[in-house]
Amino acid sequence: MTRVLVINSGSSSLKLQILDTAGEEELAWALVERIGEPTGSLTVRRTAMTGESADERTTEEAFADHTAALGRVLELAGELHVHPTDLGVEAIGHRVVHGGPEFHQPVLVTPEVEADIEKLELLAPLHNPANLRGIRVARELLPGLPHVAVFDTGFFHTLPAAAHTYAIDRETSRRWDLRRYGFHGTSHEFVSRRTAAVLDRPYDELNQIVLHLGNGASASAIAAGRAVDTSMGLTPLEGLVMGTRPGDLDPGLIIHLIRDRGMSPGDVSTLLNRRSGLEGLSGARDFRELLSRVDDNDDDAVLAYDVVIHRLRRYIGGYWAVLGHVDAITFTAGVGENVARLRADALSTMMDWGVQIDAEANENGSGERLISAPDSRVKVLVVPTDEELAIARACDDVLGLGPDA
Repeated sequence: MTRVLVINSGSSSLKLQILDTAGEEELAWALVERIGEPTGSLTVRRTAMTGESADERTTEEAFADHTAALGRVLELAGELHVHPTDLGVEAIGHRVVHGGPEFHQPVLVTPEVEADIEKLELLAPLHNPANLRGIRVARELLPGLPHVAVFDTGFFHTLPAAAHTYAIDRETSRRWDLRRYGFHGTSHEFVSRRTAAVLDRPYDELNQIVLHLGNGASASAIAAGRAVDTSMGLTPLEGLVMGTRPGDLDPGLIIHLIRDRGMSPGDVSTLLNRRSGLEGLSGARDFRELLSRVDDNDDDAVLAYDVVIHRLRRYIGGYWAVLGHVDAITFTAGVGENVARLRADALSTMMDWGVQIDAEANENGSGERLISAPDSRVKVLVVPTDEELAIARACDDVLGLGPDA
C-alpha cells in the first residue's frame, strides 16, 4: 500500500490530502485559509478507515505564515492519528503551476530544483512563489521524506511548434522563453485517460476535447494521447472566460490602458487577474450566483453567461478543426461537472456535427458518466477530475513506489 501526502500551496492557503494510491482512497484531508491575516481557519479531517471512524478538527486562529500553518496542521493531524508518520506516508507531492522550459516531467525536489522553480516566478508571479513556499516549509517540517514537484505545464510539453509559438520577433521569444505553456495539465491528462477508460477505448486511439471549467478554466485538444493545443498560454490568463480572469483579449488593450489611460502595470495586473471574467462582467464570480441572477433576468449576468458560452463554442469548434475528427468531449472541474445548463448550451449548435445530448442523463446523475444520446456519433461525458490522485501517482512513478515498480 503506497501512501502519499499531496500539498497544494497558495499565497494564503494550504490544501493537503493523504492518499492511498493502490486503493485510490483518501485517508485524510486538511485546508488552511487566510494565512497571514488576523484570523485564519483550519480544518483537518480523518476519513473513515478500517479500525477508525471519520473525525474532524476545526479551529479559527492566526497563522503568521505557511510554517505556522503546516505546523498546526501536523499537530491536529497527530490528535486524529493521521499524522504522516502515523499513516506510513512514503512521499510528498507538490503542485507547481509553471514548469517553464526546464521541467517536462515530475521531479524529485533538490536545492537545485528549488532554485530553478524560483527562477520561473517571473512567468507565474501569482502561483510559483506560493508553490515554492509550500515546498520549502514541508521540507523543513517533514525532512525525512522524499518530495516530488509535479508541474501543471508538463502535459502540454507535446504541443507542436505551430500551437505553442507566438507570432512575435523570434529572438525576443527565444531570449525570454516566450511561448504557450498551458496549465491544468495534470487535470487534462487525468480526465482524458479516464475518458478512454469509461469508453473502453485505447487512449492512443482517441481524439478528445477536454473542458476544465472552474474558477480557472481551460480547454485542450488531445490527438491519440498527445496534447496538440490548449487555451492557456504563457500565463493562466489566456483562453476561456474565468471567475476573475478575462481569457482572450486584444494585447493592444493593455498598451492602451497603460499608455493612454494612465494605469500602472500593477493596476492592469489587478484588473486582469482579480477584476475581470465573471466578476468583472457581472459582479458574481460564483457560477451558482450567476445562474440565479440569469434566471432573474439581470442584464449583466445574462451578458456574462452569453460571453462564456460564445467563447466555449469558439474553442470547441476551433479544436475540432485542429483535430480533424472528435471522438469525445469531456466536461470536468466544478462548473463543468455540476452545471448541466452550460453543457447543453455549449454544445447546442453542434447537432449537425454529430453531437446529441441526452437531456435526462445531462440533468441527472453523478460521477463518471456518458451524457450523450445512444446515437450520438461524438461521445459526451462528465468525468470528475482528481488532480491530487494524479500527483500522488506521479510520486509513485518518480520514486518507484507503485505496485509495478
